[in-house]
Amino acid sequence: MTSYIDKEKLIEYGRIPVDELENHPDAKIGIKVFDSKEDVHKWVARDMIDEIKTNNKKGDFTSWILPCGPTKQYSFFIKWVNEERISLQNVHIFHMDDLLDWEGRPLPLSDPFSYEGWFRKNFYSLIEPDLTIPEEHIHFPTIFDIDKVSREIEALGRVDTTYGGIGFRGHIAFNEPPLDPWYTVTAEEFKQSKTRIIHLNSDTLVALSQRTSGGNTHAIPPMAITMGMKDLLSAKRIRLISDTGAWKRNIIRYLLFGDPTVEFPVSLAQDHPDIKVVVDRDTVLPTIGA
Repeated sequence: MTSYIDKEKLIEYGRIPVDELENHPDAKIGIKVFDSKEDVHKWVARDMIDEIKTNNKKGDFTSWILPCGPTKQYSFFIKWVNEERISLQNVHIFHMDDLLDWEGRPLPLSDPFSYEGWFRKNFYSLIEPDLTIPEEHIHFPTIFDIDKVSREIEALGRVDTTYGGIGFRGHIAFNEPPLDPWYTVTAEEFKQSKTRIIHLNSDTLVALSQRTSGGNTHAIPPMAITMGMKDLLSAKRIRLISDTGAWKRNIIRYLLFGDPTVEFPVSLAQDHPDIKVVVDRDTVLPTIGA
C-alpha cells in the first residue's frame, strides 16, 4: 500500500510540547493527560462507575463496548462496584474482539490468549454475585453468527460508550489498516465496516508478543474476530485509552492533528460528537526527531 502520510507533518506534530496538548487550538479531539498510568486507569474506572450510577438513578440501562486491552482499569472498577454496592443488573456489555487460531477458530476459554476466557476469569467472576451483570447481557462476537453482536446492539437501541485502546497503527479493536496492495478500502467503506474475521498485521503480532510472550510472535494466535467501525462509532460517547509509552506517541499525536485516513483508522473517529483520549504523560512525550 502506498502511504500518503506527510512525514514532515508527523515530525511537526511530534514537536508540540506535552503541556500544550490539552488546550491546543489545532487539536481535532479532546485529550486528558495524567501524570501516571494509575491515574489513567482510575479515571476510566470512575467514568464507568459514574455512568452506571446516573443511569441506575433514572431507572435506565447502561450499555458499553469494552476492550481486552488496556485492562488495568477493570480492577478499580470491580473494587468500587463491590465496595459501593453498585448494581450492574441493568448493564449490557458488548466485547469488541477476540483472538482466533491460525484456522480462524475460537480458542478454548482456558487459553491465556482467549479474551472471553480472560474476562470471565478476571472480570465477571470477581463481581459480587448479587451485583453482577446477567449472562444474557454479556455479548461476545462469534464466528458462528458474524452479525449477532450488531443485531443485539440494534435490538437494545443504543450503545452509551465505546471504551477502547489504540493500536500502534491506529486500530480500534482489530480494525487494522489494510496493507495488501491488491485491493483498496476507502475511508467511508472502512467507517461502515461490520464484524469480520481478519489476519493480524505483522506489527500487531510484534506488539502483542512484546507485551505477552517475550517477543515470541509464534506464541500469538494470528487471527481475530473484531467488531467493525460502524458499531464502535455508533456509541453516544467514545473514550480512547492509552498508557503504553513510546509505542503510541506517534499515533496519539496523529489522532489529534492529522487528517482522517484508513492508514491510521482511529483518525476516522475524529468527527464523532463526543470523543476524548485519556493518556499518561509518558505516552505523549515528544516523538523522535522532535
